[in-house]
Amino acid sequence: MKEQADELKRNIGTWGLSANLINIMIGAGIFVLPAVVAAGLGSASVLAYLFCGLLISLVMLCFAEIGSKITDTGGAYAYIEGVFGKYFGFIAAVLFLVATISADAAVANTIVDIMGSINPFFKGGIIKTVFFLCLFSGLGYINVIGVKEGIRLVKLITISKIAPLMVLIFLAWSKVDIVNLVWDFTPTVMDVGEVSLILFFAFQGAESGLSVSGEVRNPNKTIPRAILISITVVLLIYIMIQTAAQGVLGETLASFKENPLGEVASKIFGPIGFTLITIGAVVSMFGNLSSEILSMPRMLYRAAKDKVIPIEIASRVHKKFSTPYVSIIIYVGLCFLFASLGGFKQLAILSSASILLIYLGVAIAVIKLRKKENKEESELSKDSFRIPGGYLVPIMAVLVILFFLSNLSFNELIAIGTFIGVLSIIYYLINVVRHNR
Repeated sequence: MKEQADELKRNIGTWGLSANLINIMIGAGIFVLPAVVAAGLGSASVLAYLFCGLLISLVMLCFAEIGSKITDTGGAYAYIEGVFGKYFGFIAAVLFLVATISADAAVANTIVDIMGSINPFFKGGIIKTVFFLCLFSGLGYINVIGVKEGIRLVKLITISKIAPLMVLIFLAWSKVDIVNLVWDFTPTVMDVGEVSLILFFAFQGAESGLSVSGEVRNPNKTIPRAILISITVVLLIYIMIQTAAQGVLGETLASFKENPLGEVASKIFGPIGFTLITIGAVVSMFGNLSSEILSMPRMLYRAAKDKVIPIEIASRVHKKFSTPYVSIIIYVGLCFLFASLGGFKQLAILSSASILLIYLGVAIAVIKLRKKENKEESELSKDSFRIPGGYLVPIMAVLVILFFLSNLSFNELIAIGTFIGVLSIIYYLINVVRHNR
C-alpha cells in the first residue's frame, strides 16, 4: 500500500528515519532512569535493560514487518486501519493523538520549568505563554516548509543530544570504581520484571516516528533497517549510561532521583557539570518535540484523508512544499493550547494505556495479515520484511503487551475504557450524520 504519486514526496532515507526514532525514544527519561533502575536492582541493573530490550524488540519486529508491507503515511494508525477497518482506525488515531499531544504539552512545560530554575525570568505566566508560542510555531514552520528541513533539524538535534552523553560516558570511566559494578546479589525474575515494567516506557517513541512512512524512500527495506538501528543504538546508550552512573556513584546512585546524571557530571566537571547536564536535558526534550511535530501531524493527515477523522481540511498538501501543512498547523496549535492551559494533566493518565493498545493492535494486525497472505498470494509480501519463526514473535509480543496492560492501575484501565466508550459513540454519531446527508 503506497502513497499516490501526487501527494507527499519520499525524501527520508535510512539515517533520517533512524534519527527520528532515536530522537523520540531518548527524551528526558534518560536523565532520571539510572537512579530509578538502581533503586530496584543496584549493580545488576543491566539485566533489566537487556530483558526490556528483548521485550521491546518483539514489539518492534511486528512494526518492522507490517511497516514494510503497509507503507502509507500514518504509521501505526495506517497499519491498524488498513487491517481492521475504519472504526478501529478512528479509535487508534484519536487515542494516539490525545496521548502524544498531552505528552508534548507536558514536555514543553518541563522545558520551561527547567529554564525557570536556571533563570527566574521564565517563571512568569505571560513569558511561559510566549515561549510556548515561539516553540510550537517555530517547529511548525520548519516542518511546513519541507520534510527535508524537518528531518535535517531532527538529525542535528539527535547528534546534539547523543554527543554530550557519549562524552560523559567516556570521561566517566576515569572515575569508575570497579567495586561499584560487582553484583552484591542476584536479583529474582520478579525483581527484573518489576523494574522492566517501569523501563519499558523509556523505549517508547518508534510508533510515533514511523508516522512519516509515506515519505520514506524504499520503505520496504528502510523501515525495518531504521527500527533495528534505532533500538540497538538506544539500548546501547541506556546500558552505557547506567553502567557509568553505577560505576561512579555506586550505592548512592539510587538516592539522586531528580538528576543522577547531573551528579555524575559534577564528579567529573565540578559544579558546572550539573548545569551542563541540565542544559543537555532541555536539548534532549526539545529534540523529542521536534521529532513528534515532524511525525504526528502525518497521522492526522492520513486519518483525515481516509475520512476516518472528519476534518477534511487536514488532508490538504502544500502545493509548493509537499507537506501536510494544515495538519501540522492544527497539531502545533493543539500542543500550544494544551501546554498553555494545562489540559494535558487530566489526560496524562491515558498515555500509557493508549500506547500499549496501539502496540497490541499492531501485533494482532501482523498475525491477521500473515493469515491473509497464507490464503492468497498478496503483493504486500513481495520484497517485504518477514519475521523468522512463523507466528512465534507476534504471539509473544501480544502476551508481553497483555502483561504490561494487566499491570496498569485500576484508574488507568477505567479511564481508557470510558474514553474508548465515548469515542465509539462519537464514531457512531459521525456515521449517522454521513448517511443522512
